[in-house]
Amino acid sequence: MLNLAGGLLDAGFRVDLLLANATGPYLPQVAAQVRIIDLARGRVLTCLPGLVRYLRAHRPQVFLSTPFRANIVVLLARMLARSPVRVFVREAATLSETLRTLPPWGAWKAVTLARLIYPRADGIIAVSAGVASDLQALLRLNPRLLKVINNPVVTRDLLAMADAALEHPWFHSGALPVILGVGRLAPQKDFDTLIKSFALVRRQLECRLMILGEGPERQALQQLVAELGLGEAVALPGFVPNPFPYMRQARLLVLSSRHEGLPNVLIQAMALGTAVIATDCPSGPAEILDQGNFGPLVAIGDTDAMAAAMVSLLTCPPSAASKMRLMERAANYHVDRILQDYLRFFFPPAWTSSHPILETAKPHPCWDGKT
Repeated sequence: MLNLAGGLLDAGFRVDLLLANATGPYLPQVAAQVRIIDLARGRVLTCLPGLVRYLRAHRPQVFLSTPFRANIVVLLARMLARSPVRVFVREAATLSETLRTLPPWGAWKAVTLARLIYPRADGIIAVSAGVASDLQALLRLNPRLLKVINNPVVTRDLLAMADAALEHPWFHSGALPVILGVGRLAPQKDFDTLIKSFALVRRQLECRLMILGEGPERQALQQLVAELGLGEAVALPGFVPNPFPYMRQARLLVLSSRHEGLPNVLIQAMALGTAVIATDCPSGPAEILDQGNFGPLVAIGDTDAMAAAMVSLLTCPPSAASKMRLMERAANYHVDRILQDYLRFFFPPAWTSSHPILETAKPHPCWDGKT
C-alpha cells in the first residue's frame, strides 16, 4: 500500500492514509507528502464514526480500503455518510483460508455480511487470480465488479536498498551459503516446515538458515531449532526494516506458507535475481512462478520435497541467464505498471467523460489536485 501511495503521488494525486492506529515499523517509510489520518482506534470496527466524519468533511474522489474487516466498515461508512465517493475494496489474502481461523459462527456471520455489503463497492480488487476465484465462489459476486490487480512490489529504489552494506558475518566472502525465509513468525508462514526441511538438507550440505521477521511463534520456533540441534546454523534476527540486502546475498529464498494472497517476498527476491522455492499454497506462488517455470513448487508441509528442492538449488546455482529471467519476470510487478491498472479501474473512460477535472489528463494518466 505504501508503494501504491508513492506511485499515486508521482502521478500527481494528493494521498491521505487513514489508519486505525498509526503505529508500527512501516510508519517511518510513509512518504512525507502523504497526509496520515490517525483514527486512534485499537480495532478497525470502532473506526466507523471517524470514517463517516472523514467522508463528509474531505469528500475524496476515490477511497481504497484493505483488508477484509476494513472493507466492510468503509462500505458501511459511505452508506451512513451518504457520500458520492467511489469506494474500491482490496482483498490481499485468500478469504476462505482467513475465515478458517474464526469460529464457525463468526465465519458464517462474516460471509453473510460480506455478501450483503461487498456488492455496494464500485469495484473489488483481488491481488491474484486465486484470490479472485476464491472470492467469487465464497461471496457470489458479480464478475463485472471483480478485477485482478497484482501488488506493486517492485519499486525504483528496491535495487538501491539492496545495495546497502550488510555487516552480518554470515554474508562475508567465503561464508557458507545462506537459505532465507522472510515473514511474520506466525502459523500461516509455516516456518516449522522450513526448519525441519533445513535439518534434512544439513545432513547432505553445509549451509545456514536465516528467518527474518517477528511474531508469536518465536519461542516455539526457537525450541524446534534447539530440539533439532541446529542452534549454530539457524538465526532469527527479528524484524529487519530493509530485508533486501539479505535477499540479494542469500543463495536462495524459501516461502513455506500454508496460504497467501500474493507473496511479496517471493517477487522481491526474484527482482534481485535470487533463486526461490515456494509451497503451492492458495494463492499466488503458482501464478508468480508460472506453475514452476521460474522456481520449484512443493506441496504444503512436505519437508522431503522442500529439502530436495533446496539441495538441488544449492548444488546447481542459477546461471546469469536464469537470474535475468527471474528479474524480467518480477518486472511484471513494478509499481509503474501496476499503477496503470489501478488508475484504469478507478477512472474508466465512461466515468471520466462526465468529470471535467479528469478530462485534462496528462499523457501519464493522472489528475492534479485530487485525493
